[in-house]
Amino acid sequence: MEQFEEEEEQQPSDQSDLLTGSQDQVEDEEKPSQGQEGNSGDEWDTDLETDSATDQKQSQSRAELYLQACQRTGSVPVSSFLRNLGDTNLNLNHYGVGPLGTKALAIVLKTDNTITNLELEENSLGPEGTRYLTEMLQTNITIQSLNLSNNQLGQEGAYTISKMLSENYCVKSLKLSGNDFDDVAAKYLADALKGDYVITELDLSHNMFSFTGGQHLGHMLAANVGIEVLNLSWNPLRLGGAMAVSAGLKVNSTLKQLDLSWNAFGQMEAESLGQALKNNRTLVLLDLSGNHVDDQAVTLLCQGLITNDTLGTLKLSQNPLTNIGALTLLKTVKNMKSALEEIDISTVFVNEEFVELLEVARQKRPALDVRHSAMSYVTRNLSALQILRKFLSERNESIMDFFEALDKEGTTNVSTSDFRKAVKAANIPLDQQQLEWLLRKFDKNCTSTIMYSLLSCRRNRG
Repeated sequence: MEQFEEEEEQQPSDQSDLLTGSQDQVEDEEKPSQGQEGNSGDEWDTDLETDSATDQKQSQSRAELYLQACQRTGSVPVSSFLRNLGDTNLNLNHYGVGPLGTKALAIVLKTDNTITNLELEENSLGPEGTRYLTEMLQTNITIQSLNLSNNQLGQEGAYTISKMLSENYCVKSLKLSGNDFDDVAAKYLADALKGDYVITELDLSHNMFSFTGGQHLGHMLAANVGIEVLNLSWNPLRLGGAMAVSAGLKVNSTLKQLDLSWNAFGQMEAESLGQALKNNRTLVLLDLSGNHVDDQAVTLLCQGLITNDTLGTLKLSQNPLTNIGALTLLKTVKNMKSALEEIDISTVFVNEEFVELLEVARQKRPALDVRHSAMSYVTRNLSALQILRKFLSERNESIMDFFEALDKEGTTNVSTSDFRKAVKAANIPLDQQQLEWLLRKFDKNCTSTIMYSLLSCRRNRG
């Protein structure tokens, strides 16, 4: 950081003239000289001269100014910019603009009052191009969304952006994904964002924040009062760095969406997140996809979910979860006053118990959407009970009628062998696997006896 500060102190005038010098040159081309034929020196020394020059500048189109700026900077004009003059959204992603092309754009955008969204992803801007943009933003007051992802900004670029953030009053959405930001860069950005209240959406995904980087970001979260959407996906956040982010979330009062997917959150990190969720009352979406969250980690996370009444979406796909963890999560949601309506465990293969419990939970909470996976045999087994009920209803019978007909002595018990024989004798369209699943369902304790009176009680309670 000291290196960058020294550079800034050595060349303050150069930095401030990055755009103004070129713009003055462009404007000078449009000014008539005092010795021009048909105009005397006295004629130019009037109030009309000023008005005329001003009108001429104002009438100059953005296209002309841009083409002249490109000529002065030695950059190739971007046709997309010329085709979309007047649009509020300027999308120049993947055009190879480069630092000099960025300088030409910045000259035009310095006084622009139309564009609100500027997209410059993957344009090889580097720290130099970033400096041109940040100087432009000192005077531009209309750009509210800026995408600088994948531009090899590195530490120097992060420092330049941090200086911009310390004086930012207009940009609300900032995307900085894939810029080789490390833990040092995290400190520059975090220090600037601690006092920032304008940025509401920040994308820092696909960078290299780890232990100390996570600590800096965690401290920023604890102090920041503006960010509502934060993307930290695809960073190697784990252990102390990850737990620092959770600690910041614990006291944060503005964050609504947090993307921590494809990091390295495991049991310890999940426990710290669970503790944060006990206190946080603003977060509505948490993405933990692609981490190391296993069944034990979910149990620790659920300690916070039990009391949290604001989180509405939880994403846990691509984790080493099994049906056990899925059941733990579903039971927690079913038995608490939770705001969770969307749960993504789409890569977890669940069993019949989970699917049945989910149906019960949806009876109480119709909006609950749990994305999961199930083997074909699970779906086939679950259809066995419906097949049995449908077959008996066509004979105007219920399942209880079927059991009572087998219970000649009225003991309310039927042996599993008698049930098996009766199903086959009645030609109920169940295959062997479905029949065995029904028997396990009716005889949960494996006593070879079905206490069918209890089945009715269980169904009423469910």
